[in-house]
Amino acid sequence: MPSLGVTPIRPIDPQALAIQNVVSFDVYIDRQTLHAAFVAMPTGSKQPYIGYLHSEDGGLHWSQPNALSPQFNQPVEAKIGNDIQIAAAGDKLLIVWQTTGELPGMGPLLTAYSTDAGKTWQQGAKPTGSDADQSHHELLADQEGRFHAVWLDDRDENGYQGVRYARSSDIGKSWELAQTIDDSSCSCCWNRLAIGADGRLNVLYRDMKPRDMALAQSTDTGASWQRLSTVGEFNWIFDGCPHNGGSLSVAGDGSLHSLVWTGAENQVGLYHMQSADSGKSWTPPQRLGEASSFHADITFGAGRLVAVWDALGPEGSKVFVSESVDNGEQWSASKLLSSANASATFPRIVATSTGLLAMWLEQTAAGKQWSAAVLQ
Repeated sequence: MPSLGVTPIRPIDPQALAIQNVVSFDVYIDRQTLHAAFVAMPTGSKQPYIGYLHSEDGGLHWSQPNALSPQFNQPVEAKIGNDIQIAAAGDKLLIVWQTTGELPGMGPLLTAYSTDAGKTWQQGAKPTGSDADQSHHELLADQEGRFHAVWLDDRDENGYQGVRYARSSDIGKSWELAQTIDDSSCSCCWNRLAIGADGRLNVLYRDMKPRDMALAQSTDTGASWQRLSTVGEFNWIFDGCPHNGGSLSVAGDGSLHSLVWTGAENQVGLYHMQSADSGKSWTPPQRLGEASSFHADITFGAGRLVAVWDALGPEGSKVFVSESVDNGEQWSASKLLSSANASATFPRIVATSTGLLAMWLEQTAAGKQWSAAVLQ
């Protein structure tokens, strides 16, 4: 199997921006452009730095960040696993993050939109229409320029979260079709949205009982939703939250592919599954990495499926990559992607016009840095 070449990069210069720790990031591909948003802690300040940047060459070079934080000066609850989110449709950009509400660690979602490719930003409407606690959101833009959002909230005040959805046809200025996808879900796991080759909207989330991953689907661009299948039937019974969602991607032949983690007894680890029938059924779980493999992401690009994940070892957490050129039947031996002398976690990967881009956070002596690698 021919292996992808790896070019390490740094999307931002922490010293130039006077920041110490990057606490959250997201990356989104639209046409030829990579868009990214991040939250970091400035040196000597408690007000987080919120920035936007973009790349036109597959992630090798990035624009200077445009700071949104002076304009949206309020407490930020975004953190890794409950990340700031960005989506794009041409020059129209939408960023969503969680702010602080009445209680620390909780709060409503805030939206900011741009109509000029990120040069200027305005505050949009809340997808929820309320100031209640909302978190673990995910964004996606379709080919018609509509923006789709999912998140978790406890609007029924029954002590547990549900998966909610809304759609915006005007970049977040207003929202429509607000509804519940599933009224009971795991409370602290991220969600993932993906548009299938058939145009169907898919959301992957962790269910309540059992704590396996579930796929819900809309065939009418968000007007209605149906819980379609369990993605990995491990029957994991667990009363807590693993703080670990899944990942979802569409391969070149239109098949859906997912990476999910389970803590089920005698099955702990990370698994790949694929669906050839638009998510109705899935192949048996196929383990990737060692039992310590945890947070993961998957995408299809450069003619292959590529998976990234972090795994805890004797020298801390590291990020690994593996690839498959036969649609997930066989995978290459895992390869270390992060620095050998730094702890790394929470990787993401997106396909670009020239290859792939992986991103993660690395703990260094200078603080938590945003690291990346272009795979070609």
